[in-house]
Amino acid sequence: MTETETTRPGAEEFDAPPLRRLRYFHGQMLGARDFQREQDYHREKLKLRMRALLGYGVVCGLFVEPAPRDEDDCPPDTGEETPSAEQSGAGTPRHTRRRAKVTISPGLGVDCDGNEVVVRGGCAIDLWKALPPHERDTDTVWVGIEYAERPVEPTRAVYNDACADTSDCEFGWTEECYTVRVTGCEPPADERCDTCCSSCEHTVLWLARIDCVDWYEPVRRHQIHMNVRRPFGRHVPTVITGINWIHGHTYTIDEAKALLGTQDEDGGLVVRFSSGVRTDTLRPGVVELQVIEGGSGRNASTWYMGGRFAEPDLEADSETDSEPEAHGGCGEFTHEFRYRQTTRETLQDGDRVLITVRAAFILDRCCRPVDGTHVGGRVPTIDEHDTRSAAHGGCDLPPSGIGPWTSGTGAGGDVFESWFFVKER
Repeated sequence: MTETETTRPGAEEFDAPPLRRLRYFHGQMLGARDFQREQDYHREKLKLRMRALLGYGVVCGLFVEPAPRDEDDCPPDTGEETPSAEQSGAGTPRHTRRRAKVTISPGLGVDCDGNEVVVRGGCAIDLWKALPPHERDTDTVWVGIEYAERPVEPTRAVYNDACADTSDCEFGWTEECYTVRVTGCEPPADERCDTCCSSCEHTVLWLARIDCVDWYEPVRRHQIHMNVRRPFGRHVPTVITGINWIHGHTYTIDEAKALLGTQDEDGGLVVRFSSGVRTDTLRPGVVELQVIEGGSGRNASTWYMGGRFAEPDLEADSETDSEPEAHGGCGEFTHEFRYRQTTRETLQDGDRVLITVRAAFILDRCCRPVDGTHVGGRVPTIDEHDTRSAAHGGCDLPPSGIGPWTSGTGAGGDVFESWFFVKER
């Protein structure tokens, strides 16, 4: 697919430093400033190539997990009840030690400036200590890392600077490291459609959101949500994150009618996206409902159901100030659509309803197609909190290790296919 920019602000400039390299010649005198500028030249070239050609985000690892329990986190196994504060004569409550801690596993990330953030041995984080004091009145926190540098290996200079009074030590090396960031305020999303030319404002790589934090209790695994992280790349594709039917499930005829919205105007098939999609791309032909007949003597017969997009669900996005246009006065973007059957064809025992969504024709905010490949049939239902399904067997998580499953392979476009079966009762 050939990408073309829809808007090209004339005043916008390519955000790159001037590239000026050192030119050597015989008899040249070089100082520390010259070699520092040469280092800066090579570093800026690497950073420019990284963010312009490849993008930024989490490359591998950097998983946020509950910290192992300390011995003090568990009461002694003596068979006796732990005395309360009143019984022990203490004037303070039992919960005085803050136990809300997590760990970050080793891994690699690239921030939006093109700096490589390397976590070699992992680290443990006390959330209370890492959280700024003025943000401690919350029970939801975000954990991330940020590129940092520090001078190391002090040594004495052979010759003093002309302005120096004493022969103090100088650091001989700069170590590239990272800083852990914890906040109680939701980090702003990167709304840029591309990372090539424009600069970024927030250089923290956010790794996880932790809900319902009790500062005096250990963090549980179900409280950690790592789907807030940005995968490595120039842009994050819009994918399908949920549907309101169970892929491959068998419904009764009445359940199927209710699901398809055959008689109920509030019914219909719902598809939810990770980001807003353009409502003017939700046109006839994008979604198809095909019935493949089953049963004795009727196998392989097929026909198509009539249907349309339900207008009430296509509401204006709160972040968009555009005027209502298509689909009966709806907004420009929507995070989900509802598609209901408008004809009254009858389903029979043994039928299979094939749902096809041509994701390549649905465009997101940046006019890119939705990445719609239904990998393994594992897109969860919208109201499903636990994405592990016994019907799927293994592969509870995507190859990235970060769940829940979504559509998409990274290539963009393609067709989202799903189906369910019908039985008489």
